[in-house]
Amino acid sequence: MRKIQVKIPSCPKSSYCVAVGSGFLSEVLPQIKKAMPGKELFLITDANIAKTKHLKNFLGRQQLPRFIISPAGEKSKNIKTVIKIIEEMEKRTLGRDCAVIALGGGTVGDIAGFVAAIYKRGVPVIQIPTTTVSQADSAIGGKTGVDSSISKNAFGAFKNPAAVFIDVRTLETLDKEQFNTGLVESIKHGLIADEKYLKYLQKNLKAILARKSEPLEYIAVKNCQIKASVVEADPYEKNKRRILNYGHTIGHAVESASNYKILHGQAVAIGIIAANIIEQKRGLADEKRLEELKNLFAKLDISLKIPKSITKKQILDAVKRDKKAVKKWPPFVLLEKTGKVLCRNDRFAHNVERKVVEETIDILLRQK
Repeated sequence: MRKIQVKIPSCPKSSYCVAVGSGFLSEVLPQIKKAMPGKELFLITDANIAKTKHLKNFLGRQQLPRFIISPAGEKSKNIKTVIKIIEEMEKRTLGRDCAVIALGGGTVGDIAGFVAAIYKRGVPVIQIPTTTVSQADSAIGGKTGVDSSISKNAFGAFKNPAAVFIDVRTLETLDKEQFNTGLVESIKHGLIADEKYLKYLQKNLKAILARKSEPLEYIAVKNCQIKASVVEADPYEKNKRRILNYGHTIGHAVESASNYKILHGQAVAIGIIAANIIEQKRGLADEKRLEELKNLFAKLDISLKIPKSITKKQILDAVKRDKKAVKKWPPFVLLEKTGKVLCRNDRFAHNVERKVVEETIDILLRQK
């Protein structure tokens, strides 16, 4: 088992450890109880996990009060679900001496983290991610939130976990689409921070798709190291941490415009293609990287086609409502080259003219 320390220099008490391994899920609950003696534990998971062996493996012979989010997925990622969970915790008379455990994918982690951030003005949360997207990204870093009826993650709070446990064996039960699209966050990490890592993903794609433990553990560790280095430098997304949003600005807009029928990873893949088109228009990239990425996404069976039901106006409207927007327009993260984000005047996100974004969306809508 590998352990990665995520340090928060501005608040050392918020630092935490990420444990990465294979087949150790049954050992996690005893570790949590040992680390948090006297804490009342409350488990948040979803209907998908409840159908798998993971819930039973995690609990063993023990029982915990729990809330099962249903339906699983982005449709339940809203304030109504948060209220239901909090009221369930109140019915069980849980106080500030409780701790929340999130067992599931990104939606479970985001909801549980947000609940922990606001319940009784804050209780600890332990993240146990079970999907490629949550193990790569959402379980680490402390960003939590839920969607409004208008935009993605409109309600949110920073809540660093007390600990993160990544067992790559939990990826065995993911369907192909969830597994493959979740790898887009790993590809993003290679693009923004480590060209060698991106090449590793390309070279070892066959073994990764076969879900072999060795490459999956390597990916999990590498993702944690990249994200930890960024979070440590900018824990509350004032500047550098925005690089983790590469491909997400237009990606989130497409995801919202689809009413979350498009999976997050697929939407981010579309957003990464959009970012590359903008980079070409800015003279920062050539056609080669764009074609390589399209080929890589094709190998993952990720469609880059935006459904005909989604219009340019809907995407632009969602872009304007991006949570990072100032004066109704968000800054964009761009690459200087593969593995290195463009940084000018000590800023990692930049203004992109509306005309350029509109032209880019037009190109996306024409993709087959």
